[in-house]
Amino acid sequence: MIKKFFLLIWNTLNFSRRLILNLLFLVIIVSIIVGINSDEGKVNIAQGSALVLNLSGQIVEQETYIDPLEAALNDSMGQNDQPPEVLLDDVINVINDAAHNPKISVLVLSLQNMQNAHLNKLKEISLALENFKAQDKKIIATGDAYSQAQYYLASFADEISMHPYGWVGVEGYAMYPLYFKEALEKLSVSQHIFRVGTFKSAVEPFIRNDMSDAAKTANQEWLGALWQQYKTDVAKQRGFELSNFDESMAQFLDKFAKANGDSGEFALANGWVDSLKTKEEIRQDLIALVGLNEEGKSFKQVSFQDYLSTIKMPFPFENPITEKVAVVVAKGNIVDGKRKAGEIGGDSTAALLRKARLDEKVKAVVLRIDSGGGSMFASEVIRAEVLALKDAGKPVIASMSSVAASGGYWIASAANEIWAAPSTITGSIGIFGTIMTFEDSMARLGVYSDGVSTTEMAGFSPLRELNPQLGNMIQMSIERGYNRFLTIVGEARGLSIEEVDKIAQGRVWIATQAKELGLIDNLGTKNDAIEAAAKLASLEFYDVITVEQTLTPQEQFMKQLLSNAHVKTMLGHSDTDFEFNTGLQSNLRSVMLRLQQEVKSFEQYNDPNGVYARCLVCNLAQ
Repeated sequence: MIKKFFLLIWNTLNFSRRLILNLLFLVIIVSIIVGINSDEGKVNIAQGSALVLNLSGQIVEQETYIDPLEAALNDSMGQNDQPPEVLLDDVINVINDAAHNPKISVLVLSLQNMQNAHLNKLKEISLALENFKAQDKKIIATGDAYSQAQYYLASFADEISMHPYGWVGVEGYAMYPLYFKEALEKLSVSQHIFRVGTFKSAVEPFIRNDMSDAAKTANQEWLGALWQQYKTDVAKQRGFELSNFDESMAQFLDKFAKANGDSGEFALANGWVDSLKTKEEIRQDLIALVGLNEEGKSFKQVSFQDYLSTIKMPFPFENPITEKVAVVVAKGNIVDGKRKAGEIGGDSTAALLRKARLDEKVKAVVLRIDSGGGSMFASEVIRAEVLALKDAGKPVIASMSSVAASGGYWIASAANEIWAAPSTITGSIGIFGTIMTFEDSMARLGVYSDGVSTTEMAGFSPLRELNPQLGNMIQMSIERGYNRFLTIVGEARGLSIEEVDKIAQGRVWIATQAKELGLIDNLGTKNDAIEAAAKLASLEFYDVITVEQTLTPQEQFMKQLLSNAHVKTMLGHSDTDFEFNTGLQSNLRSVMLRLQQEVKSFEQYNDPNGVYARCLVCNLAQ
């Protein structure tokens, strides 16, 4: 009887679960059907409209895969802590298309919800903004305030307005990693670090409480070069001197005092903005510029996402006749095995390159890299596929995005040519290994490990002290890995091992320096790399395709299903709901998120040999 009772309860719960899921699915289906048959969801752009570039979230090379059903359920319950992502290509394509669209008369930069982005991504967007202005169309930037990344794009506007109570947060670049040496000592964790390279600072957070002098020297140099590029671009657009940037608190306080402590007046007096206006004043200005919308309540406008929906096909289509230049994106940390989009799995990324190699219509490949590295083994798996592409007669161009360092440089090295943006972070040619053992931690709890083995090699455990002889073996493997890295780079770049070693040692370089050192071939954008790949393949007429992981029919269906605006509305959220918090709440959230990311990074150390080519400071700088 008891068994039957619990079986009845289980069957009832199971039935209820399936019923709820089926009802939710039915609601979604009905919402889609209503949306398809309704004119409400169709985007109609009025003549003379303003394109409002209201970007929200992080600008990325590749969107991180998220289970669509899980994302929708989290959204419906307000539990989605992940900020949205915006594809860099989508932003550029929208601006370039609008530049030649007669219905668009002005571009409004509304960047309040855009997160910080690396300078190379901002530069690529700025090229599209300059193309827009070249068509005799105006760009207006509006905002309550501007972060450093937001202001870079705003500086390309013909006019910048800001709320009277706002501020411009152009502060420069800084890098302050977290260090765990003392915390690990308090936990009685034994550190075993194996590394090669004077500047290989990736392991410093585990063995120091501060940044070494060598790391400070290298990091200060490339951060300074990055800051110089930012200042030069902004000063050129705004027409003021580099001295207008405040690089000391004394300099800032002197000018701030002259503005009576008013951040808005400070920005206006120093040429950062052209006017201080409330949201309603800006709205009235835009109404006067482009006219009223159909409702008569605001100006004629179309949002970024709505405009994107008019030019981007929901499903990719490839012309089966034309020859192709294939783009393979390698974004994220490099780990062993298979990973979804947003991370680089050695096997999964190699599979994408293999797919391009086996496609007869693909004549050249651009490997777009945005990675600070990771597993050496996984990096070599990917590099082997790059070599296989070249052996098949298909040229490969490595195109570096924000960062392509350590393992990111490892996979780039085999390409026919390496292209990078002037602000790309690269190099960091070095190897390290790390093993933590917890014999002292467990001893504090009164737990010990002891026993016997048939050989001295058997029975390694993180709960026992590391055998010094095993440590010697690991150190030899690390040194061998470093020599392998030097050899790979030397053979690819036409340099001797000694020449590579001088510029390696785990040191990070900005691309302008890397070009002088012979680590890259050319400075340019992804489009420049695509054109270079086509030229190497002697292609005059070609299409560009992106080789991506193929979603299952169910995943593709759910993705399209749940991206429908009507579904999001029914679930209680819309594309414009996401906002970044400010003040104390934002600072606390930032600290917690950073700690969470540091802990999560430990999960990505899965190299089968425990050997890594990874640049941690590169990720901090993005």
